[in-house]
Order: sequence, then structure tokens, then C-alpha cells
Amino acid sequence: MADWDLLLTDARIATMQRAAADYGAIEDGALAISAGTVAWVGARADLPNIRAKETRSLSGRWITPALIDCHTHLIFAGDRAADFEQRLQGMSYEQIARSGGGILSTVQATRRASRDELFESAMQRLRMLAADGVATVEIKSGYGLDIDNEIKMLEVARRLGESTGLTVFTTLLAAHAVPPEFAHDAQAYVDLICEQLIPAVAERRLADAVDAYCEDFAFSAEQIGRVFRAAQKFGLPVKLHADQLSDGSGAGLAARFNALSADHLEYTSADGVTALGNAGTAAVLLPGAFVTLNETQRPPVRALREHKVPIAIATDCNPGTSPLCSLREAMALACRLFKLTPEECLAGATREAAVALGLGADRGTLETGKRADIAIWDVDHPRELSYWLGVRPLSSLLVCGSGVSLTRAC
Repeated sequence: MADWDLLLTDARIATMQRAAADYGAIEDGALAISAGTVAWVGARADLPNIRAKETRSLSGRWITPALIDCHTHLIFAGDRAADFEQRLQGMSYEQIARSGGGILSTVQATRRASRDELFESAMQRLRMLAADGVATVEIKSGYGLDIDNEIKMLEVARRLGESTGLTVFTTLLAAHAVPPEFAHDAQAYVDLICEQLIPAVAERRLADAVDAYCEDFAFSAEQIGRVFRAAQKFGLPVKLHADQLSDGSGAGLAARFNALSADHLEYTSADGVTALGNAGTAAVLLPGAFVTLNETQRPPVRALREHKVPIAIATDCNPGTSPLCSLREAMALACRLFKLTPEECLAGATREAAVALGLGADRGTLETGKRADIAIWDVDHPRELSYWLGVRPLSSLLVCGSGVSLTRAC
């Protein structure tokens, strides 16, 4: 048998395998890597007699799967700090929009920005995520809202992945808001998305999925259905911003289209949860938006558990409603605000986040044959990853078994 490339010993390992209890923990473990994948994982006492080109002792550090941020809007220009301040002073969303703020201010800034400007600003945020142990990140478009600028955003997202070695999963979110050019004819904008933008993006392989925003002031279920059918025509899976501010039956809509995930879900009904469970669609909870918007309606966590819906956690990093660049902080918020356990939060940022991106067969747990994306932590127990606030306990990050330089690559 061929040698292993790298053997990590004297480690405590949280495999996060679904059938395993207590983090799938191995107290005195070892993990071998070959050709970028996990070649062996288990108790050190059970190591087979195979040589390794390199052996590294971790001195009792904890190993987990590298984290996965499965919902971000990482690429944008400018910020919405003024909106944040005005909202705290009592201004409504409509008043902020009329004063020049709101999502369309981000659209205008993003349209004006060059590809290089968007790349450099997004790279700063990507560095912060990687410093938290993130090796896979989903990045949505949605601040271009026309053909050229949506494509520009997706091209920048692809470039981020190519430049860092991290996995960047790209999502076309053209159905994010109605652009000013179509303010009085949203249906014509949906036509443009379905008939021109999705085909152009699919032809150039710029997107891995298609997303939409289902709310009364955004897009209707009928309009989103058209977008999703157009996406599926080109073999693109779908995701949905669902039931964030009202029960628009978004969870049920996502389930009908076998969506990878339905995200937010604060107002999802019992029927919606049942539909998600039956469809195998993941629920992505976004506590950063919940706390930024000072929401009080919590997602139906107990029902999601009862129906065995995979529960993922993500930052929703965006300038307007979740200016959060730490997935570990999102985990901490999910514990405190949504009453998830630390183990559920770590699963939500690894195993279940992989499910939410359709990557569950490839990553998210530490087991033989899966991608060797590994985070090594200076903690005494993995529950601390959701406990500490403002602390960076990451010791090192391996992507496909190789170390990542947070200063050079990401």
C-alpha cells in the first residue's frame, strides 16, 4: 500500500459523523491524509502499519471538519452603517430608502465598483472567515440586478476561489430585489432573469445554484416558481430566502422544488416544516440578521428537530442586515438566541452546512474518502467553539490536506 502524505497524531478528533454521539469524539486519535482526502481516522492505538511521508503531533489539540459558511452576500461595495444608525434612531425601512439608503444604495455602489475593487473588499471579509476555520463559503450575487453586474459579481466570486484555494460555491440571486429600472414592472425583470440571465450564467458556468427572496415586497411564489423552473432547466439546484419577515409559505415552495435549502425561516408554519422534512431540504438559520433587525419571532427549532430537518448555521454576511464576518460568532448567537446546543451549532457549521450546499457526500465530516478540509483548534473541548466570544482559537486550517496562509491566500 502506498505511503500516506500526512499523519496527524496525538489529537482529539470531533468527526461530526451523523450516527455518532457526543461530537463523534475520539479522545486519543490519529488522522491520515493522502491525495487530499482522509485516508484513515480512528483511535491512535488502532493505527495500521502504514508509513507516512510526514508525521505531525498535535499535542492534544482538537481536530474538526473545517467550517462551511453556507449563506453569505460577501461581495458588495460600500456599507450601510448609516442605515444601521438611522434604524436605531427610529427611522423605518421606507424612510431610510427614501433618504437614499436601503438595498438600492448597495446596488448603486456595487454597480459603480470595478471587479478589482469588489475583489479586494470581499477578500478582506474572506480572510476573516478563514481565520475562523472556514474552508468552504457560499457567495451570492444580488447587488447587481442587471445582466452585466450580476455576471460581474459571480466572476469576482469565482476569482476569490481560484486565488485562495478555498471552495467558493456561487449562487445567482438576481431575484433579490426589483431594480429601479423595473420599479413598475417586476414581471419584466423576472422575464429578463429567466430568459437572458440564467442562460448566460449557465453557459459560462458561473453559478452553482440559483436563489430568490420570497416576501410580499420582493417576489411572489409564482414569480419565484418561474425562476426556479428556468434554473432547473439548466441543471442548477435552487435555494430560497423563505419566511423571514412573514409566513409566505416559502418553506413549502422550497420543498416543492427540492431546494438544497430554505434560509431564515422565522415565520415558517408547521406545514412548512413538515414539507422541508419530507423533501430533505436543509434549514439554514441566520442569527446575525435576527439580531441586527432586532427580531423577536424565532425560527421553529423544536419542530425542525422533530421532523429531522438538517439545521445549518451561516453568517448571512451582508452590509444591510447581517454585518457579520465570523461563523463562530454566528454559532454563538444561535446558541444564545435560538437555544441550539453547541454540538448542534458545530454540526450546523460543518455537516449540515455541507448538506445545504449539496456537498454532504464530499465534506462536512471526518471520515475515510472525504475531502481533507480540517480545522485544528486550541481548545479543551469543541463546545468552546460556540462559547467564547471575541476569541480566535484556530491553530491552523488545512484545505485538501495542505496548510492555508491567511495572510497570502486568504
